[in-house]
Amino acid sequence: MCGDLRALNNYTKADRYPIPRIPHALDKLVKAKYITKMDCIKGFHQNGVKPKSMKLLRLICHMGIYEYTRMPFGIKNAQAHFQRMMETMFQEEILEGWMVVYIDDIIIYSDTWEDHVQYIYRVLSKFTTINLKISLKKCDFGQQELLDLGDKVSGVSLAIDQNKVAAVLQKPVPRNIKEMQSFLGFASYYRNQIKTLPT
Repeated sequence: MCGDLRALNNYTKADRYPIPRIPHALDKLVKAKYITKMDCIKGFHQNGVKPKSMKLLRLICHMGIYEYTRMPFGIKNAQAHFQRMMETMFQEEILEGWMVVYIDDIIIYSDTWEDHVQYIYRVLSKFTTINLKISLKKCDFGQQELLDLGDKVSGVSLAIDQNKVAAVLQKPVPRNIKEMQSFLGFASYYRNQIKTLPT
């Protein structure tokens, strides 16, 4: 169930906790020989809501009035809160330089298989301790190449996902401002990987 939280979001003070820039996060993986991606299953819903906040998160529908007991999607500071929580829990692993956290995605990278297995074990042990669940369907363990966050990452290079390129090439030439903004957003996001694009 999804509620319309726009009115609440208008009165919510923004949490300015930084979300990592995707290209910066993925740059760390380029020289790794082994990469694992883990995804927290329904990440936001794994966070409880304080009782005083529940009354602000009420939903009214034809079946009655309901309160969220878990953090809903669409709330203004959900991403910042989740990023802070994950970086706090995995601070040691991030500082050791073998892990990247992007909201509910965790990426582990290493040069040796032995280290990689040890890192995966440490992360899974911590997940068990804090009762955070992952989606096995969305996990990729011990890969040498990984498609993540719209990019293809390997120990050799960082490349644009060819499905994204094909989608852009199939679109007609932009005919209005909105279509041009969409194209420029794509081009700007991948500017470091498009050699002929001025920066």
